[in-house]
Amino acid sequence: MATGKLFIGKKVRELRQARNATQVQFAERIGISTSYLNQIESNQRPVSATVLLALAEKFQLDIAELSTGETDRLLSALSEALSDPLFENYRPTPQELKLITQNAPGIAHALITCHQAYRRKSEQLAGMDINPDRSGLTETTPYEEVRDFFHFVDNYIHDLDIAAERLAARLNIPDINSQTALADHLLRDFGVQTIHNDGGDEALRSYDPERRVLKLNPYAPVQTRIFQMAVLLAQLGAADNIDAVVRKAGFRSQEAAEVCRVGLQNYFAGALLMPYGRFLETAHDLRHDIELLAARFDTSLEQVCHRLSTLQRPGHKGVPIFFARIDRAGNITKRHSATKLQFARFGAACPLWNAHQAFEAPGRIIRQLAETPDGMRYLCLATEVTKRLGGFRAVQTRYALSLGCEISYADVFVYADDLDLREKTSFEPIGISCRICERKRCPSRATPSLTSRIAIDHDKRLTLPYELL
Repeated sequence: MATGKLFIGKKVRELRQARNATQVQFAERIGISTSYLNQIESNQRPVSATVLLALAEKFQLDIAELSTGETDRLLSALSEALSDPLFENYRPTPQELKLITQNAPGIAHALITCHQAYRRKSEQLAGMDINPDRSGLTETTPYEEVRDFFHFVDNYIHDLDIAAERLAARLNIPDINSQTALADHLLRDFGVQTIHNDGGDEALRSYDPERRVLKLNPYAPVQTRIFQMAVLLAQLGAADNIDAVVRKAGFRSQEAAEVCRVGLQNYFAGALLMPYGRFLETAHDLRHDIELLAARFDTSLEQVCHRLSTLQRPGHKGVPIFFARIDRAGNITKRHSATKLQFARFGAACPLWNAHQAFEAPGRIIRQLAETPDGMRYLCLATEVTKRLGGFRAVQTRYALSLGCEISYADVFVYADDLDLREKTSFEPIGISCRICERKRCPSRATPSLTSRIAIDHDKRLTLPYELL
């Protein structure tokens, strides 16, 4: 494995401290000098291939886990925050950003939080939306705080995932009908009867704890009803695990804690219906065909795509992918990336991204080979899904689901079989968000980049009314 200059001092220090070892003891264990270990932990020197192999051999570590993930996500978020015009007199170099995220991630998180507070206050002041019942102007919304929580834990909650997988093994999921297995388990172990509501209640799930009755909407798709049964099992059987995760997260408001609790219940439900080991193995065998995976595990396409984004178990990781759900206005309502492509935290997604085309081709999976300004190349997939609850007059909600991987992993996806992955012209240029995109003359640009100055030539008109310098 080609590692280049790999600075992982924080991870090595955490590994040593977790084993209550001194630097002398730890250095001796992996066969290096104490001074070299000290330099590694302080990120003054990169780790060599020999040290990486020693760490993998002595501590059963996956080498790939030491070099990807958290740093890329934090680096992207910090870079976006510092692109704000607020910092127009300071443009950190890529090396400076790396030093901050690798050596002082706590400071990086704090700066991101401060920037979020600044943006929130600016937006509220601009809209004259000051609520005297609140304690000043809010830093971030509860949803944003929870979104960042899942983002920085790599969208993987180990204790919940393990608990869900064990329960799935007990219930023999997915080898038997999930709906029957969950209904029987609710009745046998919790005394909860599962019935349909009378059809007049629009709720997907209504639980009466006094009567121990779970009512499900008969007009919801069967996969939705199954998922809601699994959510109730999370509430009844995994509450202690969920509470522990929420307490450790240290949210700033009770609202955020409750929003996270909902997210964790949904996480458990997905992990129960698609147990980690079986799902990972099946995804590999079916070459990540999301339609076949949905049929195999009796789940929806969205549930499958979301689950693929959570396969980050240490020592047993799946293909690193990005996943997003986008509404027709271009808002990203769900997002996660285990790749170098990190979604913008503010603003809409790049209009050149194939996700927007999914609404024009319902029922199809659209493919795109894309290249971002940093030169990274991706296989991008998108498909439209419709959520409908009821009959002819029921409101339909349409979303685009987008997922993909770095091109080096494309061969494990069935969707790449007939694409020319070597031809440069096969790749379309895309960005992350117009506000931070470095492409100077993109005809689809919606707004000027925050990192560039604007030049106006009144005697010449290009596609855009300005040029970026």
